[in-house]
Amino acid sequence: MPDTPPKVLVPAADLRAFAAALLEKGGLGAEHARTTADVFVWAALRGVDSHGIARVPAYLDLLAKGVANATADLTIESNAPATAVVDADRAPGPVALSVAADEAVRRARATGVASVGVRRTVHTGAIGYYVSKIAEQGLVGVGFVAGMPNMGYTGAQGAAVATSPLAIAVPAHAHAPLLLDMATATIALGKLRQARASGTPLPEGAAATEDGTPTTDPARAVVPLPLGGAKGSGMSLAFELLTGVLVGAPILASFHSDDPAGREHRQNALLIAVDPAAYGDPDAFVAAVDRTLSTVKGLPVADGSDGVFYPGERSAATAAERGAHGVPVAPKVWRELTLHADKLGVTLPDTAV
Repeated sequence: MPDTPPKVLVPAADLRAFAAALLEKGGLGAEHARTTADVFVWAALRGVDSHGIARVPAYLDLLAKGVANATADLTIESNAPATAVVDADRAPGPVALSVAADEAVRRARATGVASVGVRRTVHTGAIGYYVSKIAEQGLVGVGFVAGMPNMGYTGAQGAAVATSPLAIAVPAHAHAPLLLDMATATIALGKLRQARASGTPLPEGAAATEDGTPTTDPARAVVPLPLGGAKGSGMSLAFELLTGVLVGAPILASFHSDDPAGREHRQNALLIAVDPAAYGDPDAFVAAVDRTLSTVKGLPVADGSDGVFYPGERSAATAAERGAHGVPVAPKVWRELTLHADKLGVTLPDTAV
């Protein structure tokens, strides 16, 4: 077996500047390029490499093809103090959802709870980023996303609903914030591709063939199956209703219709911000969160387990490690980035192996 090429290590700040430079050359304005790069590097720092720096070439492709609008005119509509809708005009998701997160925080400060919908965006990126930004302001963040159907639905054949994610972030003080960030699928599409490339058998119930037959053969697997069967598919359907249908931009019904426009790539989202101050003393709330997380951490460790962890704890530790020593970039991804840098005239950052 040939040796696997080592990953390239890049300091986070340099990687962020490099990604922003590539995206700006790809057509985004400087501010939007920095925002998008920040989302990618945040994911890469936390070990979510599928949504990390590897997304830069894909976004450059979306921009080049006009699927993502590099000069989008984002607008904010509101009919009530605690609600708003960001019309993204096909802006990249990191741009649109960052605007929505800021708007949700601003409104929640005044109303206690606020929700901001996002319609007509393109690939939201790591949804955990946006709710984490809300939690950094001392608020609880909740987010849903719905997109193009690419996952099975219990009882239906083929791709029926989206692998719609849910994310919740709760601020803490003595601990890293709780961050639950999960898809409604049993297995991510990226892991399906990795299994196919390596020939690694899939877990039972993780994926199905085109006609909906469950399979463990990665060569035959086409669509991931919902997490928990009807539970995961039901959540995905609910998120479609709470995002696209709620803001007048449904995806599911048009995708499964005869309308060719129904297959045009798009995503919708809903972000919710909850201000603990509207319920009592926010400092007491954070202290109680810390006590709760400490209680979970102090539970007896089961045989064979390496510890008791809460959502977001290990990814926060990964972020600290990578922030100190550099972000690893896979050789294939680095080759792609190098090709784009040569094409666009962007200087590569200093690296280590």
